[in-house]
Amino acid sequence: MKPSDLVVCPLGLRFRGRRFPCTVGRGGITSRKREGDGATPVGDHRIVGVLYRPDRMVRPTDWAVPIRPGDLWSDDPKSEAYNHMVRAPYPFSHEVLRRADALYDLVILTDWNWPYSVPGRGSAIFIHRWRRPGYPTEGCIGLRAQDLRWIAPRIGFGTRLIVR
Repeated sequence: MKPSDLVVCPLGLRFRGRRFPCTVGRGGITSRKREGDGATPVGDHRIVGVLYRPDRMVRPTDWAVPIRPGDLWSDDPKSEAYNHMVRAPYPFSHEVLRRADALYDLVILTDWNWPYSVPGRGSAIFIHRWRRPGYPTEGCIGLRAQDLRWIAPRIGFGTRLIVR
């Protein structure tokens, strides 16, 4: 592990000598991730992107991509675009990225089951804002908004999310 890696441990998320409180999926941590299980997958996951709401914050890093109206994330294993960002209208099951709440105002993308998605293996593992302390995600990593904003400009394409 390098200091530039994000490491999920029993006491939170470690990064650059700091420890941040975090939440994981309602299904716990698993080595057998499946679509809809609510679990966070074990592994070394590369950071592959950052998304943000330009109407709610300044660009957190020069490689961050704005979330526009109509941006969605496909979570339907029947779709050829499964586990990829898509645009509305979209006839398959999906998540709206431009949400009314602040959960996805800033999203760090991992390479879980991406770019070559295996149907049913589980869609996106994001690092995003948590709902509240201790409240689980659907499989992602949840952080306080201020911690997420501190982390985002300090990561790069060599950064990994390590979940043991």
